[in-house]
Order: sequence, then C-alpha cells, then structure tokens
Amino acid sequence: MAYFTTSDGLSLYYEDAGHGLPVLCLAGLTRNARDFDFVAPHMADVRMIRLDTRGRGKSDHAADPSDYAVPVEARDALELLDHLGIDKAAILGTSRGGIIGMYLAATAHERLLGVALNDIGPVIEAAGLSVISAYVGLQPRVASLDALAQAREQAARGAFPGVPLTRWREEVERTHKMTPQGPRLAYDTRLAETVRGRDEGPADMWPLFEAIAPLPVAVIHGITSDLLSNETVTEMKRRNPNLIVAQVPARGHIPFLDEPEALEALRTWLDRMK
Repeated sequence: MAYFTTSDGLSLYYEDAGHGLPVLCLAGLTRNARDFDFVAPHMADVRMIRLDTRGRGKSDHAADPSDYAVPVEARDALELLDHLGIDKAAILGTSRGGIIGMYLAATAHERLLGVALNDIGPVIEAAGLSVISAYVGLQPRVASLDALAQAREQAARGAFPGVPLTRWREEVERTHKMTPQGPRLAYDTRLAETVRGRDEGPADMWPLFEAIAPLPVAVIHGITSDLLSNETVTEMKRRNPNLIVAQVPARGHIPFLDEPEALEALRTWLDRMK
C-alpha cells in the first residue's frame, strides 16, 4: 500500500500500476479507488493511478469538513502527481472526480493531457443532487453485505435494469466496510455537511468544461442518469464538437465503465492522447 502526505498534513492512499500514459483516476463523492476496479482490466496499457480522496477509503479524514471541497481535492490531486514526479496526466473522473477534472482544466491546464467524465458535466440536475443529499452520510440499517446488495439492487432496478445481484454485491463491498455492527460507510460521514443544501460544484461550470479544450475530452453518459441530462450532453457536444460521447443504455448514475459503449469511448480518448 502506498501513501503520500498532503501540504496540510493528511496521509492519502493511492495505487500506481502499469506503464505508459499516466491516467489519474478520481472517484465519485462517496467512493474511492475501487471505483475503477471494473474498468482496470481493460486499461492494461496505461499507467493507472488511483486516489482515495481525503476522507474516503484508506485516506485520512479532514480535521475540518469544509476541506471536503473541489479546490482542496484538486490540490491533493496535483500534489499526488508531484509526489510521483509526473508533469502531465490524463484525468478519468467519475461524478465528483469529473468535477475535479474540469476544475483542474481551468486552474492547472498545463498539467493535463485530457479529461474523461463519467456521467458528469457542467450542469448537475437537481433531481439527482436531491437523491445524493438524501443518502450521503447515512449508515446502512442492515446486518450484512448480502442484505445491502439486495437493497441496492431493488433501489437501482429502474435505472439499471438487468444488472445482476452479484454485481451489486461487488459494488457494496467496494463502498463499505464490515464491522461488528454490520456494514458501515467507507468514508467520513461529515461529507454530508458539504453537500446538503447546496450544489456539489461551482454555480456555473461551463467555463470549467470549456477550459478542457483543445485537449481530448470524453463523456460517458448513463442514459437513465438523473444527474446528467441528455440536454446537457447535447450542449457539451455543441460547445466542443470534438467531444467523444458514449451513451450507455440501461445505466443511470453511474455507469460501471466496463460497458462496451464506455470502453469504446475510453479507447478513442486514449488513442487521441498518443
């Protein structure tokens, strides 16, 4: 296991595997490096760097929950690249990780090779944000991961039709930890304080998205997503005609990234950076 120390003294966990083009993988709001387990076997020809963002997974929790903010987490990402001696990297960002990727495009463009956004864009739909606000920070009320997987499958059935229970079992293993009291969240529950009652990102993120150009950029869109709308994806394509778009059927927020449509878009994105 590998750790580095941030400029404000936190120990953050990361993984660094493979060789080739460096791809820094940034996970969703309440998630961690395991977010990319399903896509990792399909990216064997790149240097895949995964970060447990502060307060998530195996990383230290922040002393002040206000430090769970996009600018601070973007600084952490750059400090990890500095720690590894990497001048430039591509960003593969899932949800919150994609917001960080867009923020870096606007504030540290010279450090980026490209950005891939997993079901996130410059407009966050209120319906999806409301769902996130309702569950973030709430501990499960079940006794086992099996029961948690069953609950997850039932809740997601409408947006993720046909996804087997075994996949949800794998998913909850990655986002929870077992304790004598049952499954518990694998992140600092104080994250709830940073999202309830306000947007997850800056009020107007279109300038952040537009800052990615002319670097290669892709968006993987779950067609049934409640966080990223088809209208937003259409506008993203209008503003950047070179945008690589994957419309992933039978997926909401967020696609697993091992769907054929997602893999094709990621391969095109990687090829453009060679």
